[in-house]
Amino acid sequence: MNHSRRSCNPPIAAGLSIVLATFAGCASTPPSARSKDALASVPEIRPGVPAGYLGHRVPDSLLLLPPPPPPGSAGFRQDQAVSRASQRLHGTSRYALAAADADLAFPHAPNAFACALGAPISQQDTPRLYLLLKRAMTDAGLATYGAKDEYSRTRPFVHYGEGTCAPADEAMLRNDGSYPSGHTSVGWAWALILAQLAPARADALLARGRSFGESRLVCNAHWSSDVIEGRAIASATVAKLHSEAAFNADMNAASREIEAVRRRSVAPGRDCASEAAALAIKIPGAL
Repeated sequence: MNHSRRSCNPPIAAGLSIVLATFAGCASTPPSARSKDALASVPEIRPGVPAGYLGHRVPDSLLLLPPPPPPGSAGFRQDQAVSRASQRLHGTSRYALAAADADLAFPHAPNAFACALGAPISQQDTPRLYLLLKRAMTDAGLATYGAKDEYSRTRPFVHYGEGTCAPADEAMLRNDGSYPSGHTSVGWAWALILAQLAPARADALLARGRSFGESRLVCNAHWSSDVIEGRAIASATVAKLHSEAAFNADMNAASREIEAVRRRSVAPGRDCASEAAALAIKIPGAL
Protein backbone atom coordinates (compact mmCIF):
# COMPACT_ATOMS: atom_id res chain seq x y z
CA MET A 1 0.00 0.00 0.00
CA ASN A 2 1.39 3.35 -1.00
CA HIS A 3 0.90 5.68 1.96
CA SER A 4 2.54 8.63 0.25
CA ARG A 5 -0.43 9.18 -2.06
CA ARG A 6 -2.64 10.15 0.86
CA SER A 7 -2.88 13.64 2.29
CA CYS A 8 -2.71 13.93 6.06
CA ASN A 9 -4.72 17.13 5.92
CA PRO A 10 -7.76 16.84 3.62
CA PRO A 11 -9.52 20.15 2.83
CA ILE A 12 -12.46 19.73 5.23
CA ALA A 13 -12.95 15.99 5.22
CA ALA A 14 -16.56 14.91 4.79
CA GLY A 15 -17.13 13.60 8.28
CA LEU A 16 -15.41 16.40 10.11
CA SER A 17 -17.29 19.00 8.10
CA ILE A 18 -20.46 18.51 10.13
CA VAL A 19 -18.46 18.88 13.32
CA LEU A 20 -16.85 22.08 12.11
CA ALA A 21 -20.14 23.41 10.76
CA THR A 22 -21.96 23.04 14.07
CA PHE A 23 -18.87 24.20 15.88
CA ALA A 24 -18.88 27.40 13.78
CA GLY A 25 -22.59 27.84 14.23
CA CYS A 26 -22.24 27.87 18.00
CA ALA A 27 -19.17 30.08 18.08
CA SER A 28 -21.02 33.37 18.18
CA THR A 29 -20.31 34.21 21.82
CA PRO A 30 -18.19 37.38 21.83
CA PRO A 31 -14.63 36.65 22.95
CA SER A 32 -13.55 38.00 26.30
CA ALA A 33 -10.96 40.75 26.44
CA ARG A 34 -8.41 38.22 27.66
CA SER A 35 -8.83 36.05 24.57
CA LYS A 36 -9.09 38.69 21.82
CA ASP A 37 -5.35 38.90 21.18
CA ALA A 38 -5.01 35.10 21.02
CA LEU A 39 -7.99 34.78 18.67
CA ALA A 40 -6.72 37.52 16.38
CA SER A 41 -3.53 35.59 15.67
CA VAL A 42 -5.25 32.28 14.77
CA PRO A 43 -6.21 31.67 11.11
CA GLU A 44 -9.62 30.16 10.39
CA ILE A 45 -10.56 27.09 8.36
CA ARG A 46 -13.95 28.69 7.84
CA PRO A 47 -15.67 31.63 9.58
CA GLY A 48 -15.68 31.02 13.32
CA VAL A 49 -13.57 27.86 13.13
CA PRO A 50 -9.92 28.30 14.17
CA ALA A 51 -7.27 26.20 12.48
CA GLY A 52 -5.46 23.58 14.48
CA TYR A 53 -1.89 23.91 15.65
CA LEU A 54 -0.42 21.27 13.32
CA GLY A 55 -1.73 22.10 9.85
CA HIS A 56 -0.32 19.55 7.38
CA ARG A 57 1.73 17.97 10.16
CA VAL A 58 -1.16 16.02 11.71
CA PRO A 59 -0.32 12.33 12.26
CA ASP A 60 -0.87 10.00 9.31
CA SER A 61 -3.48 7.54 10.59
CA LEU A 62 -3.10 5.39 7.47
CA LEU A 63 0.57 4.87 8.31
CA LEU A 64 0.03 4.44 12.06
CA LEU A 65 -2.94 2.06 12.17
CA PRO A 66 -3.49 -1.51 10.98
CA PRO A 67 -6.47 -2.17 8.71
CA PRO A 68 -9.80 -2.62 10.53
CA PRO A 69 -10.86 -6.19 11.32
CA PRO A 70 -12.37 -7.73 8.17
CA PRO A 71 -15.85 -9.28 8.22
CA GLY A 72 -15.73 -12.85 9.49
CA SER A 73 -12.55 -12.36 11.51
CA ALA A 74 -12.26 -12.87 15.27
CA GLY A 75 -11.72 -9.13 15.65
CA PHE A 76 -14.94 -8.33 13.80
CA ARG A 77 -16.89 -10.87 15.84
CA GLN A 78 -15.64 -9.07 18.95
CA ASP A 79 -16.76 -5.76 17.45
CA GLN A 80 -20.19 -7.23 16.81
CA ALA A 81 -20.49 -8.61 20.33
CA VAL A 82 -19.68 -5.25 21.89
CA SER A 83 -22.04 -3.49 19.49
CA ARG A 84 -24.97 -5.74 20.39
CA ALA A 85 -24.25 -5.41 24.12
CA SER A 86 -24.08 -1.63 23.89
CA GLN A 87 -27.47 -1.44 22.17
CA ARG A 88 -29.11 -2.93 25.26
CA LEU A 89 -28.54 0.44 26.96
CA HIS A 90 -31.34 2.19 25.03
CA GLY A 91 -33.60 4.06 27.41
CA THR A 92 -31.00 4.34 30.16
CA SER A 93 -29.25 7.42 31.50
CA ARG A 94 -26.09 6.14 29.84
CA TYR A 95 -27.78 6.36 26.45
CA ALA A 96 -28.88 9.93 27.18
CA LEU A 97 -25.31 10.85 28.12
CA ALA A 98 -24.01 9.22 24.92
CA ALA A 99 -26.42 11.35 22.91
CA ALA A 100 -25.09 14.46 24.66
CA ASP A 101 -21.50 13.36 23.98
CA ALA A 102 -22.32 13.05 20.27
CA ASP A 103 -22.71 16.82 20.00
CA LEU A 104 -19.29 18.33 19.34
CA ALA A 105 -20.61 21.88 18.95
CA PHE A 106 -19.17 24.63 21.12
CA PRO A 107 -19.92 25.78 23.81
CA HIS A 108 -21.61 22.44 24.62
CA ALA A 109 -18.88 19.90 23.85
CA PRO A 110 -15.97 20.76 26.18
CA ASN A 111 -18.26 20.88 29.21
CA ALA A 112 -18.48 17.11 28.99
CA PHE A 113 -15.23 17.33 30.96
CA ALA A 114 -16.30 20.01 33.45
CA CYS A 115 -17.31 17.57 36.21
CA ALA A 116 -14.07 15.61 35.83
CA LEU A 117 -12.10 18.85 35.88
CA GLY A 118 -14.09 20.23 38.79
CA ALA A 119 -14.42 23.57 36.99
CA PRO A 120 -16.32 25.06 34.04
CA ILE A 121 -14.82 25.20 30.56
CA SER A 122 -16.22 28.26 28.85
CA GLN A 123 -15.26 31.27 26.79
CA GLN A 124 -16.16 33.47 29.75
CA ASP A 125 -14.34 31.62 32.55
CA THR A 126 -11.42 29.99 30.71
CA PRO A 127 -11.04 31.65 27.28
CA ARG A 128 -7.54 30.37 26.47
CA LEU A 129 -8.47 26.82 27.48
CA TYR A 130 -11.63 27.11 25.39
CA LEU A 131 -9.62 28.20 22.34
CA LEU A 132 -6.98 25.52 22.96
CA LEU A 133 -9.60 22.77 22.96
CA LYS A 134 -11.15 24.15 19.77
CA ARG A 135 -7.81 24.07 17.98
CA ALA A 136 -6.86 20.63 19.32
CA MET A 137 -10.24 19.34 18.14
CA THR A 138 -9.38 20.28 14.57
CA ASP A 139 -6.02 18.50 14.75
CA ALA A 140 -7.36 15.36 16.44
CA GLY A 141 -10.30 15.13 14.05
CA LEU A 142 -8.37 15.69 10.82
CA ALA A 143 -5.70 13.20 11.88
CA THR A 144 -8.21 10.34 11.55
CA TYR A 145 -8.97 10.91 7.86
CA GLY A 146 -6.06 9.12 6.21
CA ALA A 147 -7.45 5.80 7.48
CA LYS A 148 -11.10 6.85 7.33
CA ASP A 149 -10.89 7.67 3.64
CA GLU A 150 -8.75 4.66 2.74
CA TYR A 151 -10.91 1.99 4.41
CA SER A 152 -14.37 3.61 4.20
CA ARG A 153 -15.54 1.21 6.88
CA THR A 154 -19.30 0.73 7.23
CA ARG A 155 -20.71 1.91 10.54
CA PRO A 156 -22.67 -0.45 12.79
CA PHE A 157 -26.00 1.34 12.41
CA VAL A 158 -25.70 0.92 8.64
CA HIS A 159 -24.54 -2.69 8.93
CA TYR A 160 -27.55 -3.61 11.06
CA GLY A 161 -30.10 -1.30 9.42
CA GLU A 162 -30.71 0.58 12.66
CA GLY A 163 -30.54 4.17 13.93
CA THR A 164 -28.23 6.18 16.15
CA CYS A 165 -28.53 8.54 19.11
CA ALA A 166 -28.17 11.49 16.68
CA PRO A 167 -30.64 10.93 13.81
CA ALA A 168 -29.87 14.28 12.22
CA ASP A 169 -26.28 13.17 11.60
CA GLU A 170 -27.06 9.79 10.05
CA ALA A 171 -27.16 10.86 6.40
CA MET A 172 -23.66 12.30 6.69
CA LEU A 173 -22.33 9.38 8.75
CA ARG A 174 -23.43 6.85 6.14
CA ASN A 175 -20.79 8.22 3.78
CA ASP A 176 -18.10 8.83 6.39
CA GLY A 177 -15.68 6.03 7.25
CA SER A 178 -16.15 4.47 10.66
CA TYR A 179 -12.47 3.62 11.29
CA PRO A 180 -11.02 5.19 13.38
CA SER A 181 -13.49 7.18 15.46
CA GLY A 182 -13.06 10.95 15.12
CA HIS A 183 -15.21 11.67 18.18
CA THR A 184 -13.02 9.34 20.22
CA SER A 185 -9.86 10.98 18.91
CA VAL A 186 -11.17 14.40 19.92
CA GLY A 187 -12.36 13.27 23.36
CA TRP A 188 -9.18 11.36 24.21
CA ALA A 189 -7.00 14.25 23.03
CA TRP A 190 -8.96 16.58 25.28
CA ALA A 191 -8.61 14.17 28.20
CA LEU A 192 -4.83 13.94 27.76
CA ILE A 193 -4.49 17.72 27.53
CA LEU A 194 -6.70 18.37 30.55
CA ALA A 195 -4.94 15.69 32.60
CA GLN A 196 -1.67 17.52 32.07
CA LEU A 197 -3.25 20.84 32.98
CA ALA A 198 -4.89 19.47 36.13
CA PRO A 199 -2.77 16.52 37.30
CA ALA A 200 -4.67 16.19 40.57
CA ARG A 201 -7.77 15.39 38.49
CA ALA A 202 -5.97 13.22 35.92
CA ASP A 203 -7.66 9.92 36.76
CA ALA A 204 -11.15 11.43 36.56
CA LEU A 205 -10.33 13.25 33.32
CA LEU A 206 -8.86 10.18 31.63
CA ALA A 207 -11.82 8.07 32.74
CA ARG A 208 -14.14 10.67 31.22
CA GLY A 209 -12.10 10.64 28.02
CA ARG A 210 -12.49 6.88 27.84
CA SER A 211 -16.25 7.06 28.42
CA PHE A 212 -16.55 9.84 25.82
CA GLY A 213 -15.26 7.42 23.19
CA GLU A 214 -17.39 4.55 24.51
CA SER A 215 -20.43 6.76 23.99
CA ARG A 216 -19.91 6.13 20.27
CA LEU A 217 -20.60 2.44 20.91
CA VAL A 218 -23.79 3.26 22.79
CA CYS A 219 -24.83 5.59 19.96
CA ASN A 220 -24.42 2.76 17.42
CA ALA A 221 -22.08 5.01 15.44
CA HIS A 222 -18.81 3.07 15.81
CA TRP A 223 -17.35 -0.37 16.35
CA SER A 224 -15.13 -1.12 19.34
CA SER A 225 -11.97 -1.26 17.19
CA ASP A 226 -12.83 2.19 15.79
CA VAL A 227 -12.84 3.56 19.33
CA ILE A 228 -9.63 1.83 20.36
CA GLU A 229 -7.72 3.19 17.37
CA GLY A 230 -9.30 6.62 17.81
CA ARG A 231 -7.44 6.78 21.13
CA ALA A 232 -4.22 5.84 19.36
CA ILE A 233 -4.56 8.71 16.90
CA ALA A 234 -5.39 11.12 19.73
CA SER A 235 -2.22 10.06 21.57
CA ALA A 236 -0.14 10.58 18.43
CA THR A 237 -1.73 14.00 17.90
CA VAL A 238 -1.09 15.20 21.45
CA ALA A 239 2.51 13.97 21.26
CA LYS A 240 3.01 16.16 18.17
CA LEU A 241 1.21 19.10 19.74
CA HIS A 242 3.81 19.25 22.50
CA SER A 243 6.42 20.22 19.90
CA GLU A 244 4.43 23.33 18.93
CA ALA A 245 5.38 26.60 20.63
CA ALA A 246 1.88 28.06 20.22
CA PHE A 247 0.31 25.02 21.83
CA ASN A 248 2.70 25.13 24.77
CA ALA A 249 2.04 28.84 25.26
CA ASP A 250 -1.70 28.18 25.31
CA MET A 251 -1.19 25.32 27.76
CA ASN A 252 0.61 27.66 30.15
CA ALA A 253 -2.15 30.26 29.85
CA ALA A 254 -4.86 27.61 30.29
CA SER A 255 -3.16 26.27 33.41
CA ARG A 256 -3.27 29.72 34.98
CA GLU A 257 -6.96 30.07 34.07
CA ILE A 258 -7.83 26.78 35.75
CA GLU A 259 -5.98 27.82 38.89
CA ALA A 260 -7.83 31.15 38.93
CA VAL A 261 -11.23 29.48 38.51
CA ARG A 262 -10.40 27.09 41.34
CA ARG A 263 -9.42 29.95 43.64
CA ARG A 264 -12.85 31.50 42.98
CA SER A 265 -14.55 28.12 43.62
CA VAL A 266 -16.54 28.35 40.39
CA ALA A 267 -18.78 25.29 40.03
CA PRO A 268 -18.71 23.14 36.86
CA GLY A 269 -22.25 24.16 35.90
CA ARG A 270 -23.43 20.58 35.27
CA ASP A 271 -25.38 17.97 37.20
CA CYS A 272 -22.32 15.98 38.17
CA ALA A 273 -24.24 13.50 40.35
CA SER A 274 -26.47 12.50 37.42
CA GLU A 275 -23.45 12.25 35.14
CA ALA A 276 -21.66 9.96 37.62
CA ALA A 277 -24.73 7.74 37.86
CA ALA A 278 -24.90 7.43 34.06
CA LEU A 279 -21.20 6.64 33.81
CA ALA A 280 -21.58 3.89 36.43
CA ILE A 281 -23.53 1.91 33.81
CA LYS A 282 -20.81 -0.05 32.05
CA ILE A 283 -20.76 -1.45 28.52
CA PRO A 284 -20.19 -5.22 28.58
CA GLY A 285 -17.07 -6.19 26.64
CA ALA A 286 -15.86 -2.64 25.95
CA LEU A 287 -12.06 -2.44 25.80
